Amino acid sequence: MVQVNELQRGNPLLSSIRNVRWTYSNTIIPDFEVGRSSCILYLSIKYHRLHPEYISQRIEALGRSYTTRVLLVYMDTDDSKVPLREINKVALMGDMTLLLAWSLDEAGRYVETLKAYEHKQPDIIRERVEDSYVGRLNSFLTSIRSVNKTDVLTLASNFKSMDKVARATVEELAMCPGIGELKAQRIYKAFNDPFVLPLNE
Repeated sequence: MVQVNELQRGNPLLSSIRNVRWTYSNTIIPDFEVGRSSCILYLSIKYHRLHPEYISQRIEALGRSYTTRVLLVYMDTDDSKVPLREINKVALMGDMTLLLAWSLDEAGRYVETLKAYEHKQPDIIRERVEDSYVGRLNSFLTSIRSVNKTDVLTLASNFKSMDKVARATVEELAMCPGIGELKAQRIYKAFNDPFVLPLNE
C-alpha cells in the first residue's frame, strides 16, 4: 500500500491514483512512500514559483533514508524553462531522480508504476537491445529524431557500414529512399555536432 503524507491531503493528484491502494500517514517524511526504500516528493511548477525554497528543504529533510528517491514534477504551466532548470539542479544535488508529468493522470500513473515495480529488479524496465549488428544499429540510429527502423535498413543497405553512414554528407544521406533532407540533416548532425554544449547555453 502507498503511504501518503498528511500534507498531501486535498492534493488533486490523489484522485488520479486509482490502481493501487493508498492511505494517509503522519509518520513519513516524503510525500509518498511506495516501498521500504522508495519514496516520492511531489512538486508543481506553479507551487515552486511561489515557494522556490520549499523543495530544497523537503529534500534536506529526507536525509539518506531512501535508496530510490524520485522528485515528481507536475508541469502545470507552459513557461517552465527557468524553474525546471532550478529544479533539475536541486534534484541532482539532492540525489533525486527527476520525473516530469504533464497531467495529473500521468503523475498518478508514475506513482502506481513505482509501487507496482517495488520488488522488481531494475533491469526489468531496461530497454532490451538486440545483440545482432542490425539490432545495435537500430538502437543507435532510431535514437535520432524521426529516424525509424525502415530508415535504418535503408541506410544499412546503401552504406553497408556504420562508419560509412557516419562519414556521409547530407546530400548522400538525402539520396536514400525515404530519408529526405530533414532526416539527412539530423543524421549528419548526430555524427558531426560536438557532444558538449557551450557554457552560455
